[in-house]
Amino acid sequence: MRKYEVVFILHPELDEEKAGEVVEKFKALIAANGGEVTQVDKWGKRRLAYEIKHLREGLYYVIKFSAGPQLAKELDRVMKITDEVVRHIIVREDD
Repeated sequence: MRKYEVVFILHPELDEEKAGEVVEKFKALIAANGGEVTQVDKWGKRRLAYEIKHLREGLYYVIKFSAGPQLAKELDRVMKITDEVVRHIIVREDD
C-alpha cells in the first residue's frame, strides 16, 4: 500500500455539519475500498489565490491515507462529481 495525501477545497457557504458529512463520505469511501485513513486536518476557511467558479474563499481539508493506486483513482473520480468540492489534488507521499 502506498501513502497518499489529498487536499481539497469545499464551497465556503457550507455549514459545519454539511462539510463534516462530505469529509465523512470521503473517509468512508477510503475505508470501504481497503484503504486506511491516518490523519484528517481541517485548515478552515481561507482566501483562494485566484477566483474559482466565482468564489474567492473556500474550506480547506487534508486527508492522509494508505491505499492502492486504484483507490486513488476512484477517490479522484468521486471528488470530480461531488458538487461541494471546488478543487482537489491527490499526491503520493515519498517513502
